Amino acid sequence: MSLINLRPGKRVLTLAAIIVLIAVIAISTAACNVGVSPPSRLPSLSGSIVFGQQNTGIWVNGEGKVTVVPDLAILSVGIESQEASVAQAQEKANTAMNAVISQLKQRGIAEKDIRTTSFSIIRVTRFDEPKQQEVTIGYRVTNMVTAKIRTLVQESYPLDYKVGRIIDAVAQAGGDLTRINNISFTVDDPTAFEREVRQKAMANAENKAKQLANLSGVKLGKPIYINESGGFIPLRQEFFAVPAPAFAGAPTPILPGEQEIRLNVQVVYEID
Repeated sequence: MSLINLRPGKRVLTLAAIIVLIAVIAISTAACNVGVSPPSRLPSLSGSIVFGQQNTGIWVNGEGKVTVVPDLAILSVGIESQEASVAQAQEKANTAMNAVISQLKQRGIAEKDIRTTSFSIIRVTRFDEPKQQEVTIGYRVTNMVTAKIRTLVQESYPLDYKVGRIIDAVAQAGGDLTRINNISFTVDDPTAFEREVRQKAMANAENKAKQLANLSGVKLGKPIYINESGGFIPLRQEFFAVPAPAFAGAPTPILPGEQEIRLNVQVVYEID
């Protein structure tokens, strides 16, 4: 290997020697970075056994689910008024909306459970052919709220009956200005149901792991990794057209139905 003299007593390596030195450093660094893959890289299969220096264990997915009956309805209701002027439209909307809110409170809905979700004043136009331009024909005022309708312990009638009566009452209070966008159903406090569905998911995962261990002739150890996903209750929604004022008699039919709470767990068990 040739050397180049720069100054007396000073020497540097040639280009070839430098390349060899860089290669040696890269190989040493790669060797230092070898490690164990984190358990977060779980397989998408429902169950598998992995034997190897880096990933050893039984990896399974467990699922749990419970069926619940909703005890909370969320009603989206409001008023829409259109008049020649903003003042006229707003006055009619305010009168009708106050009547709707009054009915909600009279039917046992707490003020904290009534929340304004939207309010708008929009200019309404049409296209004038002779003038070839947009002209104003009025103004539209929209005021919407959501109301949480709960099933109370002291009440003797079910949620569906209560919701139907409230829909009839607000439709009559707001008259032709009443607008009902939709109604959704859920569970007010899902804590107890989540505990139950979590137990079922872990039991499902353990049963899968035990079966895999028996089939492969190994002994199942303790869990070394657990990851949970899901566990929420989806809102079941119903959509309504604009209701007409209610008449005496049977209330508007409402069917909350049933809902499922689902939860998934990913568990890695040791192999003893």
